[in-house]
Amino acid sequence: MSDVVLKVENLSKLYRLGEVGTGTISHDLNRWWAKIRGKEDPYTLVGQTNDRSKKAESDFVWSLKDINFEVRQGEVLGIIGRNGAGKSTLLKLISQITSPTTGSIKVRGRIASLLEVGTGMNPELTARENIYLNGAILGMTKKEIVSKFDEIVDFSGCAMYVDTPVKRFSSGMRVRLGFAVAAFLEPEILIVDEVLAVGDAEFQKKAIGKMKEVSEGGGRTVLFVSHDLTAVKSLCTRGIVLNNGKIFQQGKIDDCIDLYINNSYNANTYRDFTNVGNHKISIKNIQIRSDRQPMTVETEFVIDFNFTVLNAIDTFHCTLSLSNLQEQVVFSVVTTPQKVSEGNYKCSCKVPGDLLNYKRYKVKLFFVENELTPVLTIEDAIFFEVFDKKREINYYGEWRGVIRPKLEFSIEKIE
Repeated sequence: MSDVVLKVENLSKLYRLGEVGTGTISHDLNRWWAKIRGKEDPYTLVGQTNDRSKKAESDFVWSLKDINFEVRQGEVLGIIGRNGAGKSTLLKLISQITSPTTGSIKVRGRIASLLEVGTGMNPELTARENIYLNGAILGMTKKEIVSKFDEIVDFSGCAMYVDTPVKRFSSGMRVRLGFAVAAFLEPEILIVDEVLAVGDAEFQKKAIGKMKEVSEGGGRTVLFVSHDLTAVKSLCTRGIVLNNGKIFQQGKIDDCIDLYINNSYNANTYRDFTNVGNHKISIKNIQIRSDRQPMTVETEFVIDFNFTVLNAIDTFHCTLSLSNLQEQVVFSVVTTPQKVSEGNYKCSCKVPGDLLNYKRYKVKLFFVENELTPVLTIEDAIFFEVFDKKREINYYGEWRGVIRPKLEFSIEKIE
């Protein structure tokens, strides 16, 4: 018998933009008439590619298009891609939460999914009742559930609240319980989507260890989606890179991660400006320079930007502000006020390694005269990403803090 437990063939999913449902009675009639004549759904012919950076030209978009892959027993498949690439849609189709527009999904065995906080949990039921309910949904007998019950409760860390309705749990506690139920009730395929980022360090370590255990020791298959590439690389043997709803690459996990990182990084290291400025200042370009690509939390880099002064300014300075995508300012730096004449100028800001956390960042520029009067402001001048490094501890969740400096911190025996 083949050891393939999941086979996806020509899988596509079409959504209508801006509305819930099919839209109008005329659309439904057109679909019905095409179906009884054995014709293709007419609205699949006008579906637009899932590229969120472009303006919609159609009422329909292919969230996924022509997806093909196989997963074998015991494999841990990492699915990576930018936000909106189609990762969660793919997992929902495999989990049978929604149905495909075209194509097929062949599964051998039971599937347990943890796609978002509280997946599969009835908030009105207690933790105990939810464990039995989920076990029954997976087709397990009461005896089998009872045999795993203590392990589930111990792993989730909610023994005190086992008879409390789940709606009173924190998001972290719900994730703990949901993961424990999904992992310990022994499905043949375990699907985990990003939710582990909600957990704390202790839970992260336990969850990563459990996923390794169920794949290596239990011979079960895991589909793992995460933006934490360090965790993906540690856990997964094979990978798929999704881009705009299509498979961009599949194969060895190292190759997939390298392609994804380089594709993301190279697109955001340089930006030209055309006709951006006023009668006093004109911005030309901005770039991120470093000796190492992609940049990790250890990498030193330089932010350069060039501008032209069109009219002399007696007291002039530049301010560079770096913030994350949650609008938290990481730092701001200011040049020394000085007199500038007409001509071309360059500013450089050197950022040391072991300072930034692994996140996406953006740069904002201010050009100021007389120390208070803005001359020109450039919002979102450039975006760039800093990636994680190989960690010395077995924790792959979010590293807390806006910055991540390398400080002297040690343990010393004083007896």
